[in-house]
Amino acid sequence: MELREMRVFVAIVEEGSLSAAARRLHLSQPALSQTVGSLERQLGVRLLVRSSAGMAATPEGRTLLDESRAVLARHDQALVALDRQRAREVGVLRLGLPLDVPPALLVGPLGELAAAYPATGVQARHLAPALLEAALRRDELDTALLRERPRGQELDSLLVLEEPLGALLTTRQAERLGGPDALSLEALAGLRWMGFPREDAPGYFDELTAVLRAHGIEAARAVTELRAILPAVVYASVAAADGAFALAPRHLACLAPDGLTWCPLAGNPLIRRTWAAWSAGSHRRDLGHFIAAFDIPERQRGLPVPRAHRAASGPPVGQSA
Repeated sequence: MELREMRVFVAIVEEGSLSAAARRLHLSQPALSQTVGSLERQLGVRLLVRSSAGMAATPEGRTLLDESRAVLARHDQALVALDRQRAREVGVLRLGLPLDVPPALLVGPLGELAAAYPATGVQARHLAPALLEAALRRDELDTALLRERPRGQELDSLLVLEEPLGALLTTRQAERLGGPDALSLEALAGLRWMGFPREDAPGYFDELTAVLRAHGIEAARAVTELRAILPAVVYASVAAADGAFALAPRHLACLAPDGLTWCPLAGNPLIRRTWAAWSAGSHRRDLGHFIAAFDIPERQRGLPVPRAHRAASGPPVGQSA
C-alpha cells in the first residue's frame, strides 16, 4: 500500500464525497475511484459505501482510516524533522515578525548576527500576531517578535521595545478635537476604535480595552471585527469611516493616507510592547548572539521611544546567568 493511496482514502472519508476529495487533492474523480478500487482489490475488503449523506467508511474502512492517519502523521513528522535538521546544518535562523515591526528595531541585532556569524542566514516570515507564538511553539520558528509575553516554561522572552500609541483620525476630527497636539483619551470617547479581534492577542486586547473603557470609550463601540493585518488597510478603513480612530505608534503614521492625522495621547496612557521569544531549550550560539543584541541602551538603536530590559525568565540563550 502506498502513501498516495492512503492520502486518497483519508481525503474521501473526511470530505464525504469523491468530488470534494478531488478538489482537495487536485485530482480527477475517475483517478480517485480507480485508487479506491485498487485498494479494495489489494485488501480483499469493501472500504467505502454510498449513503444519502455521501461516501462513508465500512467497519474495515474505519480501521484503515485510523491506521492511515497514524502512518501519514508519522511520515509528515519525519519530513518536518529532516527539514529542521537541514535548516540547522546550513545555519538558517527562522525569524517570525509582525507586519508592523519597526525596521530600526532589527538593524542592530541583524548587523551583530551577520558580523559574528556570517554563515548564518536569516529566513524571515511575516505572520499575524495570533500565529507567531503558535509557530514558535511548533518549532517552525527559532525566534519571533511577539506583542505579548509568552506564558509557561517552554519559551523564554526579552522585552525589546515599548512604544507609546497615538491616535490616527481624520484631519477634520483632529482639528475639531484640538490636534495635532496631544489629545486626551477622553476626547476620543465619541469615536469608534478600529481595533483588532481579541483572539489575535487576548492579553494585549484586554489591556487596551480596559484603559479605553476607563477613559469613557466603551468596548462595545470598538470595531473589533476588522480582520486586516496590514496597517495601511486599517488606516484606509479609518479614512473611509465616519467618526472612527485607530491606535498606532508614531513610526507607522507615515503609512496613513492623505486626510488622516496622527496625534500623540497626553500622558502616554497606551503602550505597545514587543517581546523577542525563543525556545527555552535552545543551545544555538548564533540565536543567543542575536537575542543579546537587543539588550543594549536605546540610544544605540536609533529608535524614537524604545526601552529594553532583560526578562525575569533569565538571560538570552547562549549566555550564562
